[in-house]
Amino acid sequence: MFRTAARTLPPWLGHALNAQRGPVPWNAMVRGALAGGPLLIVALAAGRASLGVLAAIAAMLAGINDRPGSRRAAVRRIGVPALAGAAGLLVGTYAGQHLPAVALTLVLTGLGLVAGGVSAVGSVASGAGTQLLVTAAVGAGMPLPDPGWQRVLAFLAGAGWLLLLRLLLPTPTSRTGELRLDFRFDGERAAVADVYEAVAALLEAVGTQHAVARRAALTAALDHAQDALAGPRLRRRAATAAERRLHAQYAAALPLGEAATALAWAERTVPARAAEGPRRLAAAVRGNTHAGPLPAPGRTDPALRALDDAVLHAAAAFDRGRGPDLHVRRRSPRSVARAVLGPGGREYGLRVGLCFGASAAVAQALHHGHWYGSHQHWYWLPATAVFLVKPDLGPLVSRVLCRAAGTVLGALLFAAFAAVLPRPEGLVALVAVCGALVPVAARHFAAQTTVVTVLVLALVMVGGEPPASAGRIGETLLACAIVLVAGHLPMPGQWGAGVRAGIDAADAAAHAYLTHVLGESDDRATRWTLRREAYRTLAEARAAIARAAAELPAVARHSEGTDEVAAVLERLVDTTTACAVHLDDTGRLTAHHTERLAALRDELAERRGRVGRPRTLA
Repeated sequence: MFRTAARTLPPWLGHALNAQRGPVPWNAMVRGALAGGPLLIVALAAGRASLGVLAAIAAMLAGINDRPGSRRAAVRRIGVPALAGAAGLLVGTYAGQHLPAVALTLVLTGLGLVAGGVSAVGSVASGAGTQLLVTAAVGAGMPLPDPGWQRVLAFLAGAGWLLLLRLLLPTPTSRTGELRLDFRFDGERAAVADVYEAVAALLEAVGTQHAVARRAALTAALDHAQDALAGPRLRRRAATAAERRLHAQYAAALPLGEAATALAWAERTVPARAAEGPRRLAAAVRGNTHAGPLPAPGRTDPALRALDDAVLHAAAAFDRGRGPDLHVRRRSPRSVARAVLGPGGREYGLRVGLCFGASAAVAQALHHGHWYGSHQHWYWLPATAVFLVKPDLGPLVSRVLCRAAGTVLGALLFAAFAAVLPRPEGLVALVAVCGALVPVAARHFAAQTTVVTVLVLALVMVGGEPPASAGRIGETLLACAIVLVAGHLPMPGQWGAGVRAGIDAADAAAHAYLTHVLGESDDRATRWTLRREAYRTLAEARAAIARAAAELPAVARHSEGTDEVAAVLERLVDTTTACAVHLDDTGRLTAHHTERLAALRDELAERRGRVGRPRTLA
């Protein structure tokens, strides 16, 4: 019902009704239940409730970043934002204690500028920027009796406890819920198996209207597997036989995906048995077994011959258990600096800095004007603004609507719970329940806001403050108003700079990939690296374009035409992949290939000119 309504409403309003789907994340729910509640129990037993509150807040923020994937990738996804949060807490604590209101507001505004610019680097950097600003506001505005260094240690302990649960708790390794003693690489196995499933799904969709969506799903699966396998490590290469085997299985999927993409480009229906091989390989990855005999597809054209060769190569790689690197090109410090200081990073930083600084200034004025009475909790207003204004977290109006609705519902629910629950044991139980619900609620921002509001209000009461449901509603609505105004003010530079930066990155990656393929190099490892980068940057650009399209019309119009540019780039990269497969088989391109390349180059130049950018692929 909600999806039908979302399709009939304007994009900026319909987006607020969209929710993610998927299986219930039972493992993450168990970790959430075991995170904040036990930490509070220990702190209350030790007579340090305030430190327990900070530890539980850290565990909650870490739980928000506890996404599906490998344990190795979770170290970066949870650990880096936690370190940034500890730094923000330290800065906020000492700035709040020693600086007057104006100077404090300027410091928080500067942090917003930095955190916003850094957030343009990627998802982990964005999570770090979010936690930096939230904890800076909490450190500056939450009245706690503990010194700054103890607050930081408590925060790190809370995030570290959730990360420890993520690394040590076993998880079901199959769809039947079976447990395996060696569960270290369950996330990696699931991610690599999903790649083979995505290849099979694409092969089944060749020649149908679903092929484009299935190719996009294959890109997402490859991105996820690459991230799962490329997490932080002490050694440069995989150290165990099991991990080397997974690397080999991932590498063997790359030529399969390449051949399947070439078949989809040719729009020729393939035999049904062509998808059977990848499905059996997916089952072998999930079960950590040998591939066994695989059905071979026909060899009637170059793409089918490439598919057959890729299946045979995969079978050999599965048995041999040794593979090359992950075909990832590490970002250089220069490219990171370009992302932060470029047009996208500057726009991002200015938006976040303005909204965070304005909300901190209003909060300081209300606080020093004694609008809060005896309850000094002005941090809620700027902390709320952080979750509203981050451009990569969703369209602004959608997030404002969801935040307002979620806060009102959460505050009302907590008021009802607080009236009947015993203290503090009932509140601790409520924190544990909310911690378990965070992973499920993350599928929709309003639901997540509701759960987090109940959790934070319970923590505030455990820390010794009286109920503050009415105040939280007022502060949230005020933050929504500030962000709506400040987030839509004209800025120096061009609207939609982040979207255009994504298109530029995708254009450059497609150019590098095409140049390598037309150069007829035999270096397949480099080719696969460039292909992965081209599709990954395209997916990131597509996501940014979709978010921009769901903004208010006055903002969305500045990104008009970029979706068409992305579509042409996507077809160009698909054509380049088809050319690579054909060159491998015959050593030369057909007239059909060269004509398609020329037509796509011309179309790309025309569409890029319409959105105000010079053409690159000329």
